[in-house]
Amino acid sequence: MSMHSLLRLLVALGGLVSVTVAAQVSPVQFSADMVNRAPDGQLSTGRLFVGDERTRVEKTAQGRELVHIVDRQRRAEWMLFPAEQTYMERLAPPEAPMPQALPAPSAERNPCAGIPDLSCRRAGEESVAGRAAVKWEMTMRRDGQTLSGAQWLDVERGLPLKYAMPDGQRMELRLVGNERLEGRAVEKWEMTASAPGQQAVSTFQWYDPELKLLVREEFPGGAVRELTNIRVGAQPDELFSVPAGYRRVEMPQPPR
Repeated sequence: MSMHSLLRLLVALGGLVSVTVAAQVSPVQFSADMVNRAPDGQLSTGRLFVGDERTRVEKTAQGRELVHIVDRQRRAEWMLFPAEQTYMERLAPPEAPMPQALPAPSAERNPCAGIPDLSCRRAGEESVAGRAAVKWEMTMRRDGQTLSGAQWLDVERGLPLKYAMPDGQRMELRLVGNERLEGRAVEKWEMTASAPGQQAVSTFQWYDPELKLLVREEFPGGAVRELTNIRVGAQPDELFSVPAGYRRVEMPQPPR
């Protein structure tokens, strides 16, 4: 398993909560600017609005303005195209999960739930880097083989403090300290991933305890993803509905 595969697995396990995904499960209503800075300095920006089980993302893709709205109470999502005043709609069946509907991080939530060929068993509590953690033993079935590993989830934050994979790959999350980011009290964490024969890779993350999500991430190579101009407060209902006058168009069907 390559280092990139390890990082993808960690995301699938729900441990690495990114800025854009974690914002969908914040218990606090707020608005913010989204900023992605590529290693070459190129910027992509957008706007994020988080309401009561509702989110709205405004961005520009290939020169086209897009608005994506998710309403979990109504089990619906819409993609708006303001220039054409059209929209596409998707209604989820009662038994289907809503997109991006990730539960809030918790050390007691089975991190393997819903992931094929992967199972976890709670193996007690231990101390990792001085922090209380719940240890989960992992069993993975791949290519006819059964592999075993473990992960430790922070009791207070639900974040992964450590992973140990069967091929020697490891990930450790360490609290660096408390800081202020745009006037907000945040925690700075360092995540280090390593593999035998490869150079360790570190990512810095800033966790906002009030919003219960990461508001800034710095990746190897200089890429940065962050939320800025955060404004906490109730969001207007009209942000999460299709404006009057918009015409519905059908979603393109995948090729047979």
